[in-house]
Formats: sequence, C-alpha cells, structure tokens
Amino acid sequence: MAELSNFQKQILFGQRGEPLYTQHEFDQALAAAKAEIMTIAIETTKQAIAIEREECARLADNCVNIEGLGDTIRARAVRKPH
Repeated sequence: MAELSNFQKQILFGQRGEPLYTQHEFDQALAAAKAEIMTIAIETTKQAIAIEREECARLADNCVNIEGLGDTIRARAVRKPH
C-alpha cells in the first residue's frame, strides 16, 4: 500500500491524529452513495425514455405521410434544442 501524503493524513486523521472514520464506516457510506447514484441514474433514464416515447408518439400522431415518419424523427433528433 502506498504511503499517505501529509494532506491525506490530515483529511483522514484530522489534527489530533485520530481517525475520523473507520474503514467500515467509510465502506458503508461509499456503498450508500453508490446505491443513491444508481437509483437516480435509473430514474433519470426511465424519465428520458418516457419523454422520448411521448415525443415519438406525438410525431406519429402529426405525421400525414407515415412512410416519412422515420425521416421526420431523425430530422428532429439532429436539430439542436431551443
């Protein structure tokens, strides 16, 4: 294991040289943070898919030429948002 720098030692052990967190506490906090990040990522992805589906459905509802629907969707995808 690599030697800790003075800065790392200050962060980990504080001014008095006592550990601020045990490895177990750190691992638990890290696991909780990862779980929260994954939960947010999953929910955000679900929302993005729902928005995309709704927009595709709206385009299909407004498309007179069904054969050109794919081109219409592709054209909207390359346009930059307002």
